[in-house]
Amino acid sequence: MPRKNDTGTGTGIHRNSSTRRRRALRREVPSTVGLLADAGDFAAMCGYRSFGFDHRTDYTDYLHHVDGLLRSLAARGIHTTVALFDPDEYAEYCGENDLDPDTPETRTRFTAELAGSGTVLPYTGQPIDELVPLLVDEAVRHATWEYATAVLAGVGRCADCGEDIGHASFDRAADALERLVAGAGPGHHHFVCSVPTEDEQLVAVLHADSSGDPDTPPRIEGRESLDFVTVLAAGLALGGPGGLVVRSTTEGQGDRVHGWRLDRGRLTALSAAAVFNAYCTDADTGDLVSPEPGVEYCPGYEVDAPGPHH
Repeated sequence: MPRKNDTGTGTGIHRNSSTRRRRALRREVPSTVGLLADAGDFAAMCGYRSFGFDHRTDYTDYLHHVDGLLRSLAARGIHTTVALFDPDEYAEYCGENDLDPDTPETRTRFTAELAGSGTVLPYTGQPIDELVPLLVDEAVRHATWEYATAVLAGVGRCADCGEDIGHASFDRAADALERLVAGAGPGHHHFVCSVPTEDEQLVAVLHADSSGDPDTPPRIEGRESLDFVTVLAAGLALGGPGGLVVRSTTEGQGDRVHGWRLDRGRLTALSAAAVFNAYCTDADTGDLVSPEPGVEYCPGYEVDAPGPHH
């Protein structure tokens, strides 16, 4: 028979081995942390007794603890995404699924579902005061894309030829973006497209770096490209007002600004004077503002062929 000490030692080794294996497996399980993006959302969650904070004014303290949690997960080698936790969406989710909202288990389930369908960002060590605005910006970008996509899906077919106007407008917008980048020449380019709609002001931003070599495609972030084309396509499909500008920076030269307006389903180049007026007018007050030194205000160039749908 084994001696008592031998049995104890064997049990200890087995226990330690099991613990190491569980820890190794834990490092391969991703985590999602739900983040409340402002003090109002935090105060709403403080209404639940099971929530870890009970003082509605402790939002700064809450952010401090979230930051510590994220750093702790990263230190253990656990891949973590941060999800935007909206209390109103949470309450709606609980009602639809007949769940008690005042339990950690329900909040965990909701956060897990956000990882697959909501606004999320990977945690890469960003300070919490940088992470919050990044997450909010991502939520705005996602909502803009969803709304523009719904616009394209809802415009219907052309009464004359039966073509799907949304699809045709998307194709035109994609072609227009290629011409916009090509016409901007070498340098770093910052594009902004703005389309007012009945319910939303759609704004999309795109950055492109071009060498000017026709054999070398410009560097454009894929997600930005899709968002930009979708918003521009919505403006073309709706046929209403809107605008597009590009600011180009090339080493050794002053910045250049070109502009276009959306009008009756076309992207029409602005004159240099119109670009100057647009850039040197306060959007809120209509007052004139001083032009930036070293910036050249240039006319737009042709990027869009007339569309067949009206």
